Amino acid sequence: MDLFDLSSLRQENVPLAVRMRPESLAEYVGQEHILGEGKLLRRAISQDILRSIILYGPPGVGKTTLGYVISQTTKGVFITVSATTTGAAELKKLAAEARDRRAFHGQRTILFVDEIQRLNKGQQDVLLPAVEQGDLTLIGATTENPYFEVNAALLSRSQIYRLQPLSTQDLVRLARHALESPKGLGDLNCLVTDEALEHLTRIASGDARVLLNNLEFAVLTTLPNEEGIRVVDLAIAEEAAQAQRVRYDKSGDNHYDVISAFIKSLRGSDPDAALYWYARMVYAGEDPRFVVRRLLVHAAEDVGMADPTALLMAQAAGFALEWLGMPEARIPIAQAIIYIATAPKSNSVVTAVDAALAQVEQRGAEPVPIHLRDSHYAGAGKLGHGKGYKYPHDYPHHYVVQDYLPENLRDFQVYSPSTQGREKIIKERLEYFRKR
Repeated sequence: MDLFDLSSLRQENVPLAVRMRPESLAEYVGQEHILGEGKLLRRAISQDILRSIILYGPPGVGKTTLGYVISQTTKGVFITVSATTTGAAELKKLAAEARDRRAFHGQRTILFVDEIQRLNKGQQDVLLPAVEQGDLTLIGATTENPYFEVNAALLSRSQIYRLQPLSTQDLVRLARHALESPKGLGDLNCLVTDEALEHLTRIASGDARVLLNNLEFAVLTTLPNEEGIRVVDLAIAEEAAQAQRVRYDKSGDNHYDVISAFIKSLRGSDPDAALYWYARMVYAGEDPRFVVRRLLVHAAEDVGMADPTALLMAQAAGFALEWLGMPEARIPIAQAIIYIATAPKSNSVVTAVDAALAQVEQRGAEPVPIHLRDSHYAGAGKLGHGKGYKYPHDYPHHYVVQDYLPENLRDFQVYSPSTQGREKIIKERLEYFRKR
């Protein structure tokens, strides 16, 4: 069935989110950053000169709805398919029909592909010639980052538009319109309290579909009072909506956004934010080993020598995970998160090792000085290996002035300790050695 064809459905059985779908840009709510007055995409749709686009964003923010608006606006032939049910043969047929339609009738074809990320590489390649030659104008809708999921060749021929979660104001506007509209809930004589509406919009998390589905369920399951009014209060709204849905796809773009926020919170010394993002991952079923691996990396990268114990804490969290498992391991993992977030910060380790690697890459392998070469194997002494080496433990303070670098790199210095935490002591010690 066509995604936008409601003629075969009884109107009363159509979900509220579908019944309230706008038919024009004037009715469309949200996405002002790309559809506001004067914006390029709005002009292209209004003037029916749209080129291929990819609509990218989380569920319920208006991707399919925008496709429907375009279908009501264009004079061309508008075709919709879902990537979950179509195949290469059907796409080839559609491309051929579009080519003939353009050649013989001068008519354009717009193809809306829902969940385009589910098309495999071969199926996407089928569309490429038709899009490139202008036989098809493609509108792809996806919840996943298209730069990960859509062929580069197809991306290069399309404009990417990212849709954002709807604001609270947008959601309230949609809810009130649905409550007043005859095609929505206007005939049911219902009253939704401000507290109930605030709850429904808050837990929708910017998803219009979730909001409207919960609103409809709350209204339909509420009996009219003596005055014939269906009053939806906070208790009914909470029961209808149940627990808040956490949007998180372990293999998708949101996964990378959440872990990025987690890492930046650790680096920014905000334990509360770090624990929040950790809780988001736990609640969504993220592999806790993934979290611990990030702790190991950032204990060294962001704390480093300012507090070397941070790395041990991350290691201990991994050990606890293997021995305890979840949910018990959530506690030592959280302890490591708090420790790393609140520890003094220094990225001198990263700077040092990257500089050393760059030096080797640029200059190649310099010969090892004779006095530093291995002298333990047979014949090494005859070659002079180890000759002149000074054993530091034989000297006061277990230190002796000695060259440990190739002759061409005598001035090579990449480790520059900060003044944070323990590294302040290391800095003073190194400065003493280097002066000598």
